[in-house]
Amino acid sequence: MNQSPIEQNGQTANSTAAGGAVQSEVRAKAILAGSAARRMASLSTDEKNAALLAMADALNAEAASLIEANREDLERGRANGTSESLLDRLMLSEARIASIADALKLVADLPDPTGKVLETIERPNGLRIEKVSVPLGVIGIVYEARPNVTVDAAALCLKTGNAVVLRGGSAALSTNRRIAEVLRAALAGTALPPEALQVIEDASRSSVDEMLKLNGLLDVIIPRGGRSLIDNVVRNATVPVIETGAGVCHTYLDASANAEMAAEIAINAKVQRPSVCNSMETLIVHADFAQRGLRALADELLRLKVELRGDERTRALLPEAKPASDEEYGTEYNDYILNIKIVDGLDEAVAHISRFGTKHSECIVTEDEVNAVRFLNEVDAAAVYHNASTRFTDGFEFGFGAEIGISTQKLHARGPMGLPALTSSKYRIYGTGQIRP
Repeated sequence: MNQSPIEQNGQTANSTAAGGAVQSEVRAKAILAGSAARRMASLSTDEKNAALLAMADALNAEAASLIEANREDLERGRANGTSESLLDRLMLSEARIASIADALKLVADLPDPTGKVLETIERPNGLRIEKVSVPLGVIGIVYEARPNVTVDAAALCLKTGNAVVLRGGSAALSTNRRIAEVLRAALAGTALPPEALQVIEDASRSSVDEMLKLNGLLDVIIPRGGRSLIDNVVRNATVPVIETGAGVCHTYLDASANAEMAAEIAINAKVQRPSVCNSMETLIVHADFAQRGLRALADELLRLKVELRGDERTRALLPEAKPASDEEYGTEYNDYILNIKIVDGLDEAVAHISRFGTKHSECIVTEDEVNAVRFLNEVDAAAVYHNASTRFTDGFEFGFGAEIGISTQKLHARGPMGLPALTSSKYRIYGTGQIRP
């Protein structure tokens, strides 16, 4: 396949357009993606699946080179004082690469949501109207350090016939560059145009700012990362945004909670992988449960190196806990730090979640079915749990193969966004010469 001028000249910062004008990397790659998106509209499901499987095989075959590129990012991160929890999000290993490749295969196995006739309308004048699912077009994704997002996002976008422009964080620059090289090389041997997958290498803030204003070239922007990144995109984009959410997630241990179950769920939600958005940041505890079960649970959390912070009632029971203010209760730590709040009942727990939560994932642990139903109905979040860890809010765990992000808004998509969330619809109208009187 012929390479673009950008690829031929090895340029990543800019390219020369017709007439001699200099284009930024962001604009040039968005234009290439748009051209590829039009070509992808005619691809069959089998052709798209074959491309995904080729990408999976390439990742496994190039594991060593991916780990080497990833090592550059890890070394730079350590030199810059990046926390161990964030380095864990960044790190690739053979096992993680194999898991990422397996996710590609799972996406290939999933039904293709595009090209489906969603509704047929027969009008009295003989017009036949079909509502059909179609790709969104060109999707821009701005995200932070996790390199698996590069692959997951590419898989979901390409499976649904979308082109994608990916702008990852500077922390994973070497890793993402190598992933893109591997995936695009794999696509070159398939029916899917490699130009449909674009990775922005400009790690400056200006590249994000430019993406947010690419109306006419990008159909939608999806931010995936911490609150500051998401807020920047939502506030400054003129391109339509699907908002994914920061995760200030809560687990509420009700008065009737089984102590053993409560401890297992709370510990899993906090320490299984604290660096991700569906981990618990605040444990809300009914006063009755606090008297009988909080000390033992806190001792286990402390043994696991979790720093505890709490209100006055918490600190009266756990003197080692540091004070927690409103600022702490509104913070997504992504670290081994946990806020604790003691309440007198469900109403107070729900009010606390309403005030400090980010509408991501919330859990109640209770044996009281009435309270469980109330919690599930009244808490406004993308995912609400009864007696299960918030760590399950994930496209893979929901059976979607992978996810593009977890939407905390209510328009178009909410919760883990799999393949259907990356489609829109259009109407096809079939006539026999009808004109409107």
